[in-house]
Amino acid sequence: MGGVDVGDGGGKKRSTNSDINMIPFIDLLMVTIAFLLITAVWVTNSRMNADAQVPGPPDPNKELTPQTPEKVLNLHIGENEFGLVWKQGATVVNEVKVDKSPVEIGEAGAKIVRYPELAKRIEEEWKTHGGHRDPSDKKLDQAILHTDNRTPFKEIVAVLDALYAPKREMRLPDGNKQVPVFNMTFSVR
Repeated sequence: MGGVDVGDGGGKKRSTNSDINMIPFIDLLMVTIAFLLITAVWVTNSRMNADAQVPGPPDPNKELTPQTPEKVLNLHIGENEFGLVWKQGATVVNEVKVDKSPVEIGEAGAKIVRYPELAKRIEEEWKTHGGHRDPSDKKLDQAILHTDNRTPFKEIVAVLDALYAPKREMRLPDGNKQVPVFNMTFSVR
């Protein structure tokens, strides 16, 4: 405990010694430090790295060349079939329908749904229309998954497994690796 000596007062009065309890003060200090450290960690974790890729001022000496948009695979989950639509900007390049033929794996309590026909057809479509095949190319082809809110989660997971089934070789600093050919995003309706 910390104490404060107020002196003897110079007279016949008895000296007063007041004790200050330091434990609550130290507890408060430790809680404040912990709060500051935790919020500092939250702030750094909640950051999102974004690269706006905003063009700078136009260079009058540089010739502008219009870039064609990349092909994107749009995968539509229907009630009885899947729709595979390759689009380049707003132009439909190719459209294919694949029947839903689920294969259930596992016991009665923990059945897993898979779509092997869909996975095979996605791989064929990528080999025909995909743009990033070279091992030195670090970009992946883009796929957009279109589904209804009523679609069961296990069915969405099975479609994602089929979408990530096709692999390609990519040259990385630590050697060549097999990576999925698509970078997938969900559509919003």
